[in-house]
Amino acid sequence: METEVDIVEFKVPVENDKTLFIWNILPTFSEAYIYDRIFKHFSVFGALFSLRVRANASVAEPGFYAIVKFFSAAQACWAQEATDGRGLFQDKPLKVRLCTRQNPAFCQTVRCLSSAKCQELANYYLGFNGWSSRVVTLHDISITDNAGLLPLGTETQAVSLKYGCIVELMFTKHGVSCRGVGVAEELLENNPDPVERLLKRGKVQKYAKERAFCNAFQKVLLVVLGDGKVAVECRLDPDEIVPDEDLEGLIQVNDISWSEFAGVEEDEDLLYDLSLNMTDVP
Repeated sequence: METEVDIVEFKVPVENDKTLFIWNILPTFSEAYIYDRIFKHFSVFGALFSLRVRANASVAEPGFYAIVKFFSAAQACWAQEATDGRGLFQDKPLKVRLCTRQNPAFCQTVRCLSSAKCQELANYYLGFNGWSSRVVTLHDISITDNAGLLPLGTETQAVSLKYGCIVELMFTKHGVSCRGVGVAEELLENNPDPVERLLKRGKVQKYAKERAFCNAFQKVLLVVLGDGKVAVECRLDPDEIVPDEDLEGLIQVNDISWSEFAGVEEDEDLLYDLSLNMTDVP
């Protein structure tokens, strides 16, 4: 692999140069076996965001195809060049191509990684001891939303339970750090059961911390060199750097909707979002 610089961001990869399409997979093996073999061979080249194995359409020959998404474009290219035309786990050579075109609207949508995916990616490139995080503050901001009361109808009301959180990521070896803000909210019926309120409070606190954690990672860039070395850069907004005693005000200023975090645990590799130029395929 040639020495080059690649930038890895903590977001769902949708670029065509990070997506591999694999076909000519024989129907001899089970879908689970194929998944395991493809993951084993392709994860050698870099961190994988997702891997999907699907049966061919009924109009095609029996067999399977797979879609592999890398976080790094350089590593996806390396994997394509190294595996195309090789059998790997079967006698018949596989065909591996980078996807050449995707739906422009889909590519323009920036989707956040889940907290689990953020940790997985950071551990892959930096190691378990290469970074750390801490909760700077976790604050009840329910009182800021109409004194905690939201109308549900003409006769009933609900209590708005809302928490704001600030999480700091620290990359000590690289001398950088950054912070993220998260807000989560849950509605409770008026005069809820104490146990229900306690469980909902824990749930809201957890979501606020996870969203702050993901928001912090949105500011992190991993600079990956071809020789395997990794540098860390953080995109900082000077307006967000405040003393710890002023953090309560910061949360309230950043009290915004975090709906974009919903449903980002797994990426759905649907074929409508990508296509393959088959003109050069023998």
